[in-house]
Amino acid sequence: MKSTNVSPISPPAPKEQEPIDQTVHPAWRAFIRYCIELQHGEIEVLKIQNGLPVLAEVTRKKVKFTS
Repeated sequence: MKSTNVSPISPPAPKEQEPIDQTVHPAWRAFIRYCIELQHGEIEVLKIQNGLPVLAEVTRKKVKFTS
């Protein structure tokens, strides 16, 4: 029996997109950075005006001690 090399299926190539800096409003970028820094937590109240995040009134950071 002839053996064949089977390679794992590679994920599809990502679609070409505009750089995020050109497509996302600075207010959304600031909110996304805040969420990244928060890592685990809650945002109870998020104020949106004209489709943009303006203010997060109550936030809680959560720290996980187990994985």
